[in-house]
Amino acid sequence: MAGKTEAILARKGEIMKRALGMDYSQFEQSPIAFDYEGMMAAHGYSIDDITAIQRAGGVGRTPLLELRNLTDLVRSYSEPGHGARIFVKDEAANMAGSFKDRRASVSIHVAREKGYAGVIAATSGNYGAAVSSQAARAGLNCIIVQEAFDSRHVGQPEIIEKSRICEAFGAEVIQLTVGPELFSHMLELLDETGYLAASLYSAFGVSGIETLGYELAEEMTAVTGAPPTHVVVTHAGGGNTTGTARGLKRAGATTEIVSASVDLSGLHMASDSDFNRKSFTTGHTGFGVPFATWPDRADVPRNAARALRYMDRYLTVSQGEVFYVTEAMAKLEGLERGPSGNTAMAAAMSLARDLPRDATVVVQETEYTGAGKHHWAQLNFARENGVEVRAGDPAENVPGKSIIIPERPEQIRAKDFDLAKMRRSYVRNALSHAPEGYVPTDADIAFLAEDTNSDTATVEETIAGLKAT
Repeated sequence: MAGKTEAILARKGEIMKRALGMDYSQFEQSPIAFDYEGMMAAHGYSIDDITAIQRAGGVGRTPLLELRNLTDLVRSYSEPGHGARIFVKDEAANMAGSFKDRRASVSIHVAREKGYAGVIAATSGNYGAAVSSQAARAGLNCIIVQEAFDSRHVGQPEIIEKSRICEAFGAEVIQLTVGPELFSHMLELLDETGYLAASLYSAFGVSGIETLGYELAEEMTAVTGAPPTHVVVTHAGGGNTTGTARGLKRAGATTEIVSASVDLSGLHMASDSDFNRKSFTTGHTGFGVPFATWPDRADVPRNAARALRYMDRYLTVSQGEVFYVTEAMAKLEGLERGPSGNTAMAAAMSLARDLPRDATVVVQETEYTGAGKHHWAQLNFARENGVEVRAGDPAENVPGKSIIIPERPEQIRAKDFDLAKMRRSYVRNALSHAPEGYVPTDADIAFLAEDTNSDTATVEETIAGLKAT
């Protein structure tokens, strides 16, 4: 088995080139730099083309809702003159119930246009449902590969729910235990079937999210007279932040981009013992930090999702804070939605209390809920796995050991993650993946500055500091 896995991994470049229909080598400029914008434009679709593709797939133009009751709640404990208006883009209205329908619709269009008979995606999240839904509409075969179980064959209720909905759309679902086999198994399937790799990290997939940012700018301008001052984005692998920010920029907005993740520090995402001690399968620091600090760990040669390019702030919240906000959304706004978008909503409530009343904060997604995705199912599962669940001070939350649900809304306080530290980690990773002894050129340093949303002086200082250690 080990020999077979090694053999398939050795052919990764060949398999992915065929499965993506793109030769990534054309964009390489050095051991560090590559032509990012060239890669993003290579699919040839304009923003209008992507909008048309999505509308044909029943995707996009989701409702923009002002959350007046939630805004009033935040203002009730904010300092005088503070408490920004809070809005949400209700992406649960998409075909399969999340913003990931946007990237899936473009992936499926590419598959049909290039003559692939089917698609394969490795995902335990909403993307599987999105790909399955769009593949069904297009009449394409679909295989979804999931990490679903720990070694006891116990599955997280949220992932099991995703299996159900993928199968409901006609997809074949392959469930694996947690571990390193996911990628090699996907490669093997791509090699056997000749299907398109509907990767979360392809240029065409991430470009599909740009319409979300573009719509936000247009719709907020229509409602308030200007694009949003702040957009809060649930962050995991980076596509959500990247696509939304790029769309806002296309529309000419100068919005502050705030990424948000659930703090799962101390838990290892590939650990069998930790797998079921977390209540969130995505939107957490276990993905958010590694993928921001080294995006090219993905299943494509160069990742289109490069969150550090676009982050202005990175906030973390606790699981308990997200569960509190999930109930608040339902009871105050009549919106019962899943936890992923509510990660950003928890951060938005914390952010809004510190902003002036004329500021506007938009949470750019919601997701569907129900069955295993419902917060009560997740809390019950946490208790079954020995995690303490109680009301109290969320500052006492310990990932994998306790979920502390706030007693009052003013206890929701997002924490700033150190972006400077993340930028240093990214530069360190970029240098470590270059050949030993390689000296970065001026072009490399300029690329690193763009990829970290900093400047060349900061990158040069970082490199000098790394050499000194």
